[in-house]
Amino acid sequence: MAEFTDQIGGAIEGFIWPKVFWDFMTDNLNGSVNPVPVLQILNLLLGLLGLAWEWPLKYVAGSLAHRSIEFRLIFYPLSALLSMLLYQGTDPALYYLIGIGVYFWAYSEGEIVCPVPWTLPKRSEYKV
Repeated sequence: MAEFTDQIGGAIEGFIWPKVFWDFMTDNLNGSVNPVPVLQILNLLLGLLGLAWEWPLKYVAGSLAHRSIEFRLIFYPLSALLSMLLYQGTDPALYYLIGIGVYFWAYSEGEIVCPVPWTLPKRSEYKV
């Protein structure tokens, strides 16, 4: 959840000091932050959506999207890409990349996300 709060903070700072991280190489991306703050708004929305998803609200908890690791493996790279473009969002982008690696590892090991937050999965009644 730290990456989401950092992304929200970076988006808010981006409204005050609009800057693209890659502006030392090219000025082509400056239009995404100034005069209309498109990149900041997208970072703010994805940060709020991710925070509501990882610290689930009642109507999100137990839903198919909340329990799906595959959906997280689609959502996190998009959030990391948008966070990487904003100067104030480079730290959350690194956190996202670490999280993507951990979620991919969990997915490859067969981990599941419980439908009820902060619980452990139930054991099956069948003994193998």
